[in-house]
Order: sequence, then structure tokens, then C-alpha cells
Amino acid sequence: MVDIAIVMGSESDRAISNRVTNVLDNTDYSYDVQVISAHRNPDELDEYVGKDEAFVYIAIAGLSAALPGVIASKTGKPVIGVPVGAKLGGLDALLSTAQMPPGVPVATVGIDNGANAAHMAIRILELKGE
Repeated sequence: MVDIAIVMGSESDRAISNRVTNVLDNTDYSYDVQVISAHRNPDELDEYVGKDEAFVYIAIAGLSAALPGVIASKTGKPVIGVPVGAKLGGLDALLSTAQMPPGVPVATVGIDNGANAAHMAIRILELKGE
């Protein structure tokens, strides 16, 4: 079981994922990094989230940025969305990540701000008191 699951929608999001892991590498928290698209690999995403092994999810996605919301719809665990500035300055991804329907919350950090997502995950994990 890992503390934090980091899921990016495509390999092009790797630089943002690296910002997350750079922060986490200075902690004792464990993490797993996967590339799983909510659109191209929905069954794989279902299987991954269905294992429910992580305590916190960080979902990195641009364009329609459906990934954070899809993960949040499949788990009761905290999900932190990182919108990626792929098009429209990242505003499309920011709005898609932040404007979730009732009952499907996604904590959202700034565009391309993987470091803040890591810091938020750490704060959530610190609430466990372990």
C-alpha cells in the first residue's frame, strides 16, 4: 500500500509529475506514479482506483481534465487535481478540475503546480497522525 497515488493523463504531463515527486522525495511518504487516461484507458483506471491502495490521489490532467473528477467519482479518498496548462493557458483544465458536481469533490491547486499538490497531500497524510 502506498500513501499517495500520482496519476497523469498522458506522458506529456511528466514534468508536472516530477514537481510532485521532487517534493515527496524529501519525505518518508511512499508514492506510485502511473500514466492512465480517463478517456483512452477507462478500464485500466477503474482497475487501478478499484484496488483502493492509496490514501490520497493526485491527478494531473490538461485539456478537458476529466481525470481528477473521474477518480473522485470512484473513491471516497481525497483527490487533488493539478490542471495542466496545455491549451488556453490552462484555464480550461482549471475550470474542469474545480467545477465538480455535488458529492464529487476535488481539491484543486494552481495550473502546473504539482509542488503544491504534494504539499497538500502531505498535510492530508499528517492528519492521520502516523
